[in-house]
Amino acid sequence: MRTIAKLFGRSPFIPIQTHMNKVAEAVGRLSPLTEAFLAADEPTVARLAGEITEIEIAADTLKADITNSLKGGMFLPVDRSRLVQFVVIQDSIADKIQNASMLMTLKRLGAQPRFSDQFRRYRDKNLETYESVRQIIRQLDELLEASFGGAEAQQVIQMVASISDLEDEADDIQVDLLRMLFAHEDEVSHGEFYLWMRIFRQVGQLADLSERLANRVRSTLQLK
Repeated sequence: MRTIAKLFGRSPFIPIQTHMNKVAEAVGRLSPLTEAFLAADEPTVARLAGEITEIEIAADTLKADITNSLKGGMFLPVDRSRLVQFVVIQDSIADKIQNASMLMTLKRLGAQPRFSDQFRRYRDKNLETYESVRQIIRQLDELLEASFGGAEAQQVIQMVASISDLEDEADDIQVDLLRMLFAHEDEVSHGEFYLWMRIFRQVGQLADLSERLANRVRSTLQLK
């Protein structure tokens, strides 16, 4: 915890960025995980799911250290509750990746030619949304140096708007994906149908939470 407190002394955002980097390790395994899942490569799915669980546990520990450090009396240029919101949402992203990975270990579904390509599009759009908000988190120090105003703040506001558009695109792909699944529901068991629905939902949380985090940053800027 002392290390985290020292990071806050340098910048209120460095611990948030450090946590986001840990979350990114879990998110970075989503593509190989889904490819292994679609290929029915159970050993690889199990290995990646285990790695994601370890990363998620580390992210949880880091989140706890950060929130405990924020209970101290140090002066911060940003409201503590806002910083807690940032790290909680980020941690939820890692949670959803872990949830998706655990679901993929439950049953070997294998390639689904009817919608596997659409599933990849859906996954990639969610990843694109996440990477956009991660870029915003990387720029928080620049915003601090600019006193949360000027061109830097306007750029972030524009990025937030683009993230909202990306999340809408992810929703549109999800609707198409669900239509495909329902069109072939008679060809899969009830258990498989339910499992696919849950996987889609967990992957979709990546874009939803990314948009929520981006909006928290924007509202923080508007309060300054």
